Amino acid sequence: MISHYIIHAMRASSWIRKMFETGTELKRKYGAENVFDLSLGNPIIEPPEEFFSQLKKLSEDKTSGKHRYMPNAGFNEVREKISVHLTEEGILESEMGHIVMSCGAGGGINVILRTLLDQGDEVIVLAPFFSEYQFYVRNHHGKVVVAETDENFRIDLNELENKMNKKTKAIILNSPNNPTGVVYPKKDLKELVDFLHLQQKKYNEDIYLISDEPYREIVFDNLTAPSVVPMYENSFLVYSWSKSLAIPGNRIGYIAVNPHMHHIKQVIGGLIFCTRVLGFVNANAIMQLAVNELLNTTIDVSYYENKKKYIYQTLTDAGYDIVKPTGTFYMFPKAPGGDDLGFVEKAKENRVLVVPGVGFGRKGYFRISYCTDDRTIQKACEKLIELL
Repeated sequence: MISHYIIHAMRASSWIRKMFETGTELKRKYGAENVFDLSLGNPIIEPPEEFFSQLKKLSEDKTSGKHRYMPNAGFNEVREKISVHLTEEGILESEMGHIVMSCGAGGGINVILRTLLDQGDEVIVLAPFFSEYQFYVRNHHGKVVVAETDENFRIDLNELENKMNKKTKAIILNSPNNPTGVVYPKKDLKELVDFLHLQQKKYNEDIYLISDEPYREIVFDNLTAPSVVPMYENSFLVYSWSKSLAIPGNRIGYIAVNPHMHHIKQVIGGLIFCTRVLGFVNANAIMQLAVNELLNTTIDVSYYENKKKYIYQTLTDAGYDIVKPTGTFYMFPKAPGGDDLGFVEKAKENRVLVVPGVGFGRKGYFRISYCTDDRTIQKACEKLIELL
């Protein structure tokens, strides 16, 4: 028999995956063209042409050593180039030694949590949150503490203060945010940093901030997504190319550590050790070498911005209550009547697949993912308006 924890975790597992599996069954039953799936954040666009050119070049390069083990932190030349890129772009002043390559952002967050957590340590997640965070924390014997954001999905410092205590080890921050599409403004981040400095003094403990930034480039309305990491010494930037290059299946990303972090040598040593013993060993060699030449390459963000404009305008005109997203490829409308599970079930009966807010820690809402084709979006909106 498998572990009791895993039995419980599977029962409570991601609503995103549940809806994806439901969609697979409905498509088999009714035909894919008759099911309108807005559940999974799985981009249907292909990576930029530069990505394929780089793969072709690497496949033809028979220089020895490119497929062997390298340092667990990753190829030195890749880490060096990423650190220079972060510095030049004004994201984070860093050096090669502050970068650890990871198997996507999910792998990076697990490595950080394994490095930081002792049994019973608490990690705060801001609701609504990416549902896998709770399982990542529990993977490493931590306790998940949920802090609500306000009605516009912005950080509520009073709520955070009520949820903090001496056992608080870390906060996971996600901006641009999945599932809401909200980008936290710099003002909010600075206020959060001032608050955390006070909390560190209050409890005489290091409190770490894990900034999950895989959607950093996918922002709209001529905005940029500021990172909190350069503002706060005890912080990690976790990045993935899954969204910016549309390569989620290739699992490549990195952890960047604020160079002023307390006990930084010990922390980075822990990240490298945990990369090894968690079984990742190192991030994929070919993907490291590929992204090394694509640090300034992204998908065409207007592809998502146009879809966002259409859905937001169409649904708000019909009467849906939606906080306007300014990034990612998600939005998080209020469920009509307030019953997100009931609404999602009715939508499913009409062969529209969306994810209930309860799966993200916020009842009464549902998530739309619009990284799909225009016909699916148009038909889904028609059905959602009929339901309203």
